[in-house]
Amino acid sequence: MKIYDRMISERKQIAERFRSEGNGEAARIIGSKERELKKIQSEAYQKVEEIRGEADAKATEIYAVAYNKNPESVAFYEFLKTMETYKKVIDPATTLILSTESEVFKYLKGIHPATGSAVK
Repeated sequence: MKIYDRMISERKQIAERFRSEGNGEAARIIGSKERELKKIQSEAYQKVEEIRGEADAKATEIYAVAYNKNPESVAFYEFLKTMETYKKVIDPATTLILSTESEVFKYLKGIHPATGSAVK
């Protein structure tokens, strides 16, 4: 019976060694995978930012050409950018006090309240 117990003990030790080696190899593979994943994500982010920068530059070029054709286009572009800025920096709880001489007031005065369209 002691020989049988000793054989079982030896087999358990061998099995534990294999498990330990397998766990070590698994940890190495997972670490390698994580490093590779971070590298791929970093490269992808860099590429996205490059593409976004190129697209922004092209859009700016297109806007410049389109809005610099005549004075009315320039004024409209300035107004549009002003409205976009207001939308970004003013939250819904903000109260605006506008002079009756301001360009924004003149524009808002010309909007029909029910439909939101400009009054002619």
